[in-house]
Amino acid sequence: MLRCEAEVFRPRTLNDALQMRADMPDATVLAGGTDVMVYLEAGVLKPTRILDLWGCQGLRGLGFADGSQVYGAGLTCTDVLQSVQAHPLLRDAAATVGAVQIQNRATLGGNICNGSPAGDTLPVWLALNAEFELASVRGFRRVPAATFWRGYKQMDLQPDELLVSIHVPAVTGNSHFRKVGTRMAQAISKVIFAGRSVAGREARLAFGAVGPTPMRCAAAEEALVAGAPVDEVVRLLEEEIVPIDDVRSTALYRRKVAGRIVRRWLESLPRG
Repeated sequence: MLRCEAEVFRPRTLNDALQMRADMPDATVLAGGTDVMVYLEAGVLKPTRILDLWGCQGLRGLGFADGSQVYGAGLTCTDVLQSVQAHPLLRDAAATVGAVQIQNRATLGGNICNGSPAGDTLPVWLALNAEFELASVRGFRRVPAATFWRGYKQMDLQPDELLVSIHVPAVTGNSHFRKVGTRMAQAISKVIFAGRSVAGREARLAFGAVGPTPMRCAAAEEALVAGAPVDEVVRLLEEEIVPIDDVRSTALYRRKVAGRIVRRWLESLPRG
């Protein structure tokens, strides 16, 4: 039976949450709790204070501002799946997160700030050129998704800051999401891919679970934009990713599967 002696603080407004964060930078932040509860049960997390954002107002909106789509960090996967406004890449990713019970609680901000390279939504933000809005009592700042994850579970997030929203600029092109796990559902990722391509102009090839952080394959993207053959694009991305052997898979498997996912997607795109 789960037992936790931590004192729990439940702010109702963002201002309250930011002040509590400033006063308690050591507190464990709980968004939906789908990861935190697992860590508590396993005994690897033993907090003395928890900042519970589940009931905090203003974190679950989805709208538009300054030409960008803005996702509240408190939106759940179920919120995304039920929204006709959410980008198809994000909807596809949200559908792969656990079972319905997990989707009802798992939040976008929690997935991002857990910092695991196997987080299902993380490559999507790279493919969509997203920026993360971070807030503290000192003010607000935006960090590109491309520079937010600095290492395994290391992020550009100060102790007194909270992620409050994700900004996605208007994007075009063909897109594709694919998650590979041990099972078709309720599996931790072995390889995650989110791609977007505008023929001859722009390409985004983003992966998760193939390195210490979610990553883009810059050389492969450049080759794709330049019109290189699919074989060359695949060769470059297989060189760029840095998978490891672990309990879920091998580096060789991840590298080969990553290449095949991209190959099949590119070969399915209209020519010309």
